[in-house]
Amino acid sequence: MAQDTTVPKLNFEYWLDKAIEWGQATTLESQKDVCLHLPQLQEFLHQLYETLKDVGSIAAIQQFPLIGQLLGRLCWNPFVIGYDESQKTLMWCLCCLYSSDPQNPVELKANSWIRSLLCHLLSSSKWESNEAETSPFISTLGYTSADYYCHLVKNVSILLIINHHFISTYMELSLVSASRVSAVSVFCVPLITLPDLSPLLETLLLYHGGSPKEILCPEFLEAVNEAFLKKKISLPESAVFSLWLRHLPSLEKATLHLLDRLVSIQLNSLEEVACVIKDSLLPQAASHPAIFRVVNEIFKNALLETDGTSEVMTIIQVFTQLFLEARQNQNKQHAFPLKAYFPGHHQPLLRALLRRPSELPTTSWPQHLKNISDMLRALVEDTNIGSLTGLFEIWFLVACFGEWLDIAAEQLLKAAVQPDALLWLLSFYYCPQNENQQRTRAMVEVQAVYNHLMMLFSCSDLSLRDLEAAVHRIRDTEQGCNQHLLTHLLTSFLLFSSGAHTVAQECIYHITETTDTGKEVYGLLIRTAHRLHHNGEENQRTVKLLNELLQKLTWKV
Repeated sequence: MAQDTTVPKLNFEYWLDKAIEWGQATTLESQKDVCLHLPQLQEFLHQLYETLKDVGSIAAIQQFPLIGQLLGRLCWNPFVIGYDESQKTLMWCLCCLYSSDPQNPVELKANSWIRSLLCHLLSSSKWESNEAETSPFISTLGYTSADYYCHLVKNVSILLIINHHFISTYMELSLVSASRVSAVSVFCVPLITLPDLSPLLETLLLYHGGSPKEILCPEFLEAVNEAFLKKKISLPESAVFSLWLRHLPSLEKATLHLLDRLVSIQLNSLEEVACVIKDSLLPQAASHPAIFRVVNEIFKNALLETDGTSEVMTIIQVFTQLFLEARQNQNKQHAFPLKAYFPGHHQPLLRALLRRPSELPTTSWPQHLKNISDMLRALVEDTNIGSLTGLFEIWFLVACFGEWLDIAAEQLLKAAVQPDALLWLLSFYYCPQNENQQRTRAMVEVQAVYNHLMMLFSCSDLSLRDLEAAVHRIRDTEQGCNQHLLTHLLTSFLLFSSGAHTVAQECIYHITETTDTGKEVYGLLIRTAHRLHHNGEENQRTVKLLNELLQKLTWKV
């Protein structure tokens, strides 16, 4: 029997052939094949329902002339109607075919057939109907259909749980065969969400045996991952980590699921972002270098596909900090070296970036940032860097530790620093693709705006007119990346120059309305609010201004 479960999303003929092939799943081979295909079949039924509900019964039959045969066969397959939400979806599909105003004998007969199928499904479900028919076989056993199927599922789960105790004992003695473990994983697929099965799932996920090949069926691993992501089951961290280590598609799906969730909801603070990321267990799992490197590659691709949007960059930076915290809490005896996570990177630069700002006195920040800038500049200007790929890898490493970049902009304004190194660092971050001559020209523009802001920084009362030159420079700059850099400098100026607080809101609104920097500004405001709170800085006016800006701006992180 074919084991290929890779099929087009709405391949009607494929599933009709399968339904005919399975029958009522009376043989071991057909039962096994049904189990392997149940998650995909449920997805197909959902998609079929979405198609049927919008076209009406007549158009549905015209589009799928054999739909009655398909649904009828599936309704009498006990494995199909016992799996998750498939039974409910079958009912929905049947209701779409029901004619509310039958016009001829064919439609009347079709309605009668649909009612009989619905009666059968209802009698097999938890919604027991007194009028529903019960099969003679089940009646002989003294059960209603609802009780029978309930007891059947319970008995199957009990058998698997008993099997669990047998398997776990023999696993410890290495006496259980790989084929037996594989067979158990197959039969777990339709029952994965049953709470009593969690210990068995954990045992299977943590067992590897002596075989170099994966012994758990991929459908089992996919189904467990899907149920975990949808919070239909709860598993210990060790079992989840083992799942992602042994099944790359599950790890990739978990990472993409996290990204989709974060970019699709409104988040108003880094604490909320961190909470969602922690809940995914990915930062904790990334303590294993193999998982970290896969997640990192997905993040890189997400950045490239979204042109480095502020939302994705913020997610990556928060994830990196949570990963470092999880790694720090690891048992030091089992900790992997840093180069296992960041292979091929300049280790002194990596160690400098890994230092948290809170680990250093604020008076040491300018020198630390200068050291980072000098090492980075030496790497970037090295003629052996070879390709844009190598440059991107260096840039991505720096971008993962964005807190230092925000501090660089702040230190340029607040501390007595030599600005060249810190301006170069910010220029590289925002315009990494610039060649040396391009970066030199860009630096001249940035330096002019910076000098203008520094002349105004200590003024006690500023007006919009005082800032017009900087605002016009941002709006009129030809290079988009330079626009983001200048916006970063001006936003930091508005936050930390007490004389600019009275015009900060109006100025920021003007910038975000006339340039494509709204999300960038909002991300910077959220990161700054988070840093000030956690570093215990008590500049009440700045904190108050940040809160007012965050309440009024509506862009997502």
